[in-house]
Amino acid sequence: MKSRREFLKLTAAGSLSMMMFGPLAAKANAAADKKSFGVGLQLYTIRDAMSADVPGTLKKVSDIGYKNLELAGYSGGKFYGYKPSEFKKMVDDLGMTTLSSHTQVEAAGITVENAKIMADAHAELGVKYCIQPWVEEVDRKIEKYKKMVGDWSEVGRIMKKVGIQFGYHNHNFEFANINGIVPYYDIFMREMDPDLITMEIDLFWVSKAGQDPVEMFKKYPGRFQLFHMKDMRTKQAPFFDVNKDDVCSVGEGVIDFKTILASKKLAGMKYMFVEDDNQGNGKPFEGIETSINNLVTKVLK
Repeated sequence: MKSRREFLKLTAAGSLSMMMFGPLAAKANAAADKKSFGVGLQLYTIRDAMSADVPGTLKKVSDIGYKNLELAGYSGGKFYGYKPSEFKKMVDDLGMTTLSSHTQVEAAGITVENAKIMADAHAELGVKYCIQPWVEEVDRKIEKYKKMVGDWSEVGRIMKKVGIQFGYHNHNFEFANINGIVPYYDIFMREMDPDLITMEIDLFWVSKAGQDPVEMFKKYPGRFQLFHMKDMRTKQAPFFDVNKDDVCSVGEGVIDFKTILASKKLAGMKYMFVEDDNQGNGKPFEGIETSINNLVTKVLK
């Protein structure tokens, strides 16, 4: 039988342990709870941090509660300077999944060789999606848009062979009327094969272009497998310059995400990723924490 002194020692040690580890355990449980919602993060949001410290940054993202990742750091068969197997292990060890990757296919064209290298690297990483995220301003012309569709369709075929879905991420400039033609609708949605190229809809940029996401889903059901989630502070007249000043964390602006997400099945949505082009205006980790907190407490419940 333990003496009173021994009992008090054990009690004190237990209390100290609770004081030390209780908050840490609570924080870990909170992150696990958030992960259950399956919210993803586009790592372009924290690009400076990723450039400075890949392992440490990924740990912070996991601790905040993100489950899925979309990358923005592919080059020459590597991801943020790491071999696919190395990067995959880092992410897996943190309880996250790399689902998607943004990588540029230039308007000048794609060769079977470099598309195959790209596809093989992403297949080794284990992503489900590879996304074309941008069109240079010099290439925003009708004939070039049409050529892009052909080039990207070939990339889509190559990606399909290794089990990856190719896709396109919009901004607002694709909705600008060029001599009676709106490229997003009259070229992309009309000429792209949905089986080869899905759409990653950026809800901020379509809103800035004056479009209604739900009406887009009704017109093109099933074609929007990925959502980019970021909010805008103010409603403005539609514009087509890529001005990011109005970006804010999800739930801190005027976009009605609940109404949009009510039509996610119609859209064909499978995954969503938080993105902030402005890196949280100098506070990227605070920004992404605000976004996921608002999503799991106000939008997704």
